[in-house]
Amino acid sequence: MSASNIHELLVRHASERPDREALRYGEQTLSWAGLADRVARCAAAQREAGLAPGARVAVLDFNHPSCLEITLACARVGTANVVVNFRLAPSEIEYVLNDSEAEILFVGPEFLPTVHELRDKLPHVRRVVRVGGETDEYEAWLDVTPDEEVHPAQPTDCFLQLYTSGTTGFPKGVMLTHHGMLAHSSAVAQEVEAGPDASFLVAMPLFHVGGSSYAMAALYAGGRMVMTRTPDPELLIRLLQEESITHTFFVPALLAGLVTVPGAAERDFSALRVLCYGASPMPLPVLRASMDVFPNVFMQVYGMTEACGVVSVLGPADHADPDHTDRLISAGKPIAGVRMEIRSPDKGEPVPDGEAGEVWVHTEQLMSGYWNRPDATGEVLTQDGWYRSGDGGHFDSDGYLYVTDRIKDMIISGGENIYPAEIERVLAEHPAVADLTVVGVPDDKWGEVPKAVVVAASGHTVDERELLDYCRDHLASYKCPKSVDVVGELPRNPTGKILKKDVRARYWKDRDRDTV
Repeated sequence: MSASNIHELLVRHASERPDREALRYGEQTLSWAGLADRVARCAAAQREAGLAPGARVAVLDFNHPSCLEITLACARVGTANVVVNFRLAPSEIEYVLNDSEAEILFVGPEFLPTVHELRDKLPHVRRVVRVGGETDEYEAWLDVTPDEEVHPAQPTDCFLQLYTSGTTGFPKGVMLTHHGMLAHSSAVAQEVEAGPDASFLVAMPLFHVGGSSYAMAALYAGGRMVMTRTPDPELLIRLLQEESITHTFFVPALLAGLVTVPGAAERDFSALRVLCYGASPMPLPVLRASMDVFPNVFMQVYGMTEACGVVSVLGPADHADPDHTDRLISAGKPIAGVRMEIRSPDKGEPVPDGEAGEVWVHTEQLMSGYWNRPDATGEVLTQDGWYRSGDGGHFDSDGYLYVTDRIKDMIISGGENIYPAEIERVLAEHPAVADLTVVGVPDDKWGEVPKAVVVAASGHTVDERELLDYCRDHLASYKCPKSVDVVGELPRNPTGKILKKDVRARYWKDRDRDTV
């Protein structure tokens, strides 16, 4: 589908299929014409509020149709929607709102107390609009006469600004553009073979590319969207069947919950064509259990916010290939329009297949940069259009990508490069382990050595010697952890990623290793 900006997609669908259902949210349904009308009103309301092209608005809420409407309205008037991670601490929410300079804040009822607490600390926010609940103001916000004015968007204009997870410091605002999102949506719709007959279940939070970008891919395809406020496993299992869902995206932790829903394996999911998963490592036991419940539909996706989402996939055929089960831990191959190379982290030069290095990405999907962070942008975007992902990985001889770890998490022990993810994949298979991470700790002889920090599975006791022997049976000796610590829980950031820097910090106090 040819379009020069995101707004054109909505106009086209509203013209070609005005009465077909575009969005379902609980008992609420919207046709394409109805969605287009609400977006036009939201855009007119932004103009009446004095928002000029380039201005930022923000949403702090669980999933709600208003967030999608606001994003599409921003695409129409030239503003940008900052979707705030609702899992952040109040001080972090304050940082994002102030960093983005958002002028209007749309907030769900669950987050009104937080906004009330922060209100005097948000100098850029001119107005707060309550969305949903007994004190809803959003419908009144839309009670304006829509106009025909459409901002002449440039391909490089930002209409959606999502913030990085901030595992190594303050989050950065990733500016996603019309051109980048159209390139991503086109490639994803092609990869999952989605068209107007598709039904997309949008369950992941819209502050994440797995939510907003997946919704944009559904918009591109002209498919129907079924949105949930929160990703409740029992609800999702029911919707997958009752709404005849054809496409969806879940994170591994959610899949682990879905397969334990009573009766899940007996449900009829025959409408489901593609179930994507990604955003965090998938434990093989969870993947195998999930494939029993949802056979022949799995597609692993690897990507990053800076590229609007997906850059490589491992498709259903690879998941079902009995001769190459080792590929289940790969990230597959680049999607259409994406080039990827493995380069040396220090010199930035390509390395041979099989050799580890940093994953570099070249695609039209890339962000225009980090909001108000030219130095940070220059560190990851090269002048010739490559994005330095910071992920470590390698390609095998068949062109499959294996992502190991963040480059900063790599352990250098006696001159050998050790990627913790390789160790973590092995230990995740052990029945006594419920959760874990592997970090490098100081060693007087080798500089640093791997240590496993684990959470015991319910009903199990972790035996350090048994775990170390288990690793030796499955890993080269130099990769094996030299010790195991058992903890009650592991520190995580608001998106659920383990904060390895905090784990490392326990062991590197007053030592030289960089823990950020």
